[in-house]
Amino acid sequence: MFPVPDASPTILPSGTTLAQGPGYLIVAILIVLLIATAGTIFLLSHLIGPSRKGAIKDGTYESGVDPFGDTRRRFNVRFYIVAMLFLLFDVEIVFFYPWATLFPRVTAPGDTHAAYAAAMRDAGFGPAFLLIEMFVFVAILLVGYVYAWRKGAFRWT
Repeated sequence: MFPVPDASPTILPSGTTLAQGPGYLIVAILIVLLIATAGTIFLLSHLIGPSRKGAIKDGTYESGVDPFGDTRRRFNVRFYIVAMLFLLFDVEIVFFYPWATLFPRVTAPGDTHAAYAAAMRDAGFGPAFLLIEMFVFVAILLVGYVYAWRKGAFRWT
């Protein structure tokens, strides 16, 4: 019903396909496109966007409330500690994603799309190793959490 596009890869002069590319050609192309897109968006917003000037527009805006007092007042250290703990645990969660994508492939030996997982299994890093590794990682996070809790980092009084 619909024409099927030609699925043959684009061959470069060196004889490799565009996906194999010389080194990081695809990454370089994506970075150039990213910079060009961002620059175009900034340029268009500057040219097309509204440009109103005045005392009210140049004034400080604090959620609809007129600002008062000094802007350099001291905050309680607990705000910063909680913020740092949030960032610490939030960033550590990022390490769960590669594990979560690899673990099912290592446990399923018949998966044909998991050459890397098969290589890990062949090297001796099977499901048991990955599971124990994640338990150790979570245990280290829990030790940090319990330490912060015992030090009173979560108490606001």
